[in-house]
Amino acid sequence: MNSGAFDPAAILPDELLGRLRERAAVHDRENTFPEDDLADLQAAGYLAILAPVELGGAGLGLSEASVLQQRLAGAAPATALAINMHLVWTGVAKVLRDRGIDDLTFVLEGAARGEVFAFGISEAGNDLVLFGSDTDAVPRPDGGYAFTGTKIFTSLAPVWTQLGLHGLDTTSPDGPKLVYAFVPRSDAVVTRDDWDTVGMRGTQSRTTELHGATAPADRVVRRVAPGPTPDPIVFGIFSVFELLLASVYTGIARRALDLAVETARTRTSKKTGAAYSQDPDIRWRIADMALAYDALPPQIAALTRQLDEVAAPDAHWFSYMSGVKHRAVTMAKSVVDDAILVSGGSSYFSRSELGRLYRDVLAGLFHPSDPESAHSTVASAWLGPVEA
Repeated sequence: MNSGAFDPAAILPDELLGRLRERAAVHDRENTFPEDDLADLQAAGYLAILAPVELGGAGLGLSEASVLQQRLAGAAPATALAINMHLVWTGVAKVLRDRGIDDLTFVLEGAARGEVFAFGISEAGNDLVLFGSDTDAVPRPDGGYAFTGTKIFTSLAPVWTQLGLHGLDTTSPDGPKLVYAFVPRSDAVVTRDDWDTVGMRGTQSRTTELHGATAPADRVVRRVAPGPTPDPIVFGIFSVFELLLASVYTGIARRALDLAVETARTRTSKKTGAAYSQDPDIRWRIADMALAYDALPPQIAALTRQLDEVAAPDAHWFSYMSGVKHRAVTMAKSVVDDAILVSGGSSYFSRSELGRLYRDVLAGLFHPSDPESAHSTVASAWLGPVEA
C-alpha cells in the first residue's frame, strides 16, 4: 500500500476512538475484557489489516499498523495491547510470506475470516523466552503435537480462537526441538480467571493450562533447535513483537502529552491570573516531554519500513529491536510521570485518565525485552558475547 495515501483516521476514526476511550475506564474499573471494542474493531476489518488484499485483508504494512496501534493506544491502551498480540501473529505471517515462506499463510486467511490469534509464549521463570520452553511437546503419529504446560500473560484469554505457542520436543530422534504450532480451544485448554493487576486490566491476559492440547499436523509450523537461531520465525516474532509493543507505549506517551498540553492551556494560576501554559516551569516540563516523545515515532517508522521493504538486517538488528522497545517504555513512563506533575492532584484519583495511564504504562516493564535483557543484547552487539 502506498504510505503516502494512508489515512489512519479512515480505519480508526475519532468517533470510534471516543467510544473506546469511554469504555476503557469502565473495563479498568470492572476488570473486564472489552468485548464491544473487539466487535467494533472486527467490523472495521482491523484484525486483518496486515493480511494481503487477495486474502481478504487491508494489505497494510507494519509501518501503517504501527501508526494505527499508536493511535489506538492513545484511546484504549489495554485494548491496543490485547489486539497487539493478535497482530504479532499476523505480522509474523506477513514477514515470512514477504520472504517467500508460506508456513503461516493460514493465519492471514483466518484473520480475514474473523479468527482471533493469541500469543502463548511466556512461561513463569523462563527467561530463555523464544530460545527454550518448559512446555512438553509430544509428537503424535499423524504429525501433530500434544502440548502440556502452563503459559502466562495470555492476552485475549476470553476470546481467542487459536493459540500460537511453543513447546520442547525431547523424544523425537532429532530432538530436542522447539516446536511452534497453533492449538484451538478444547477441553485440554484451561483458562484461569486470575487476571487482577495494577494496570492493563482490559487485556485479561490470564494464565493458560495445557493438558495435552493438540495441534494438528497442518498447524505445526516450525521445528527449530533450542537456543539462539537465525530461523525466520524467531526473527519474525522478535521483530514484530518488539516494534508493535514500542508502538503501543509510544501511543500512551502521546496521549499523556496531549492531556498535559490541554491542562496547561485550560488551568489558570491563582497567583498570576495567567494560564499555566505561560508558566516557564510548566513550559519547560512540557518541552522536555515533547523532546523525549518526538524521538520515538521516527525510529519505529524507520525500523518497520525496513521490515516492510524486506531489507537485509545487519548484525545489530536484534539490539535495534530490544533498544526501541526499551526506549519507548522508558520514555512513556517518564512522559506520563511529567504529565501527572503538570496536571496536579486530580490525576491521583483512580477515575482520572492520567491515573489509569500511570498504571497501564507500568506493564511495559514486564514485556520482553526487559531492561536487563535489552542491555545484555546491546552489549553483546557492541562488545561481543561474555567470555566463558
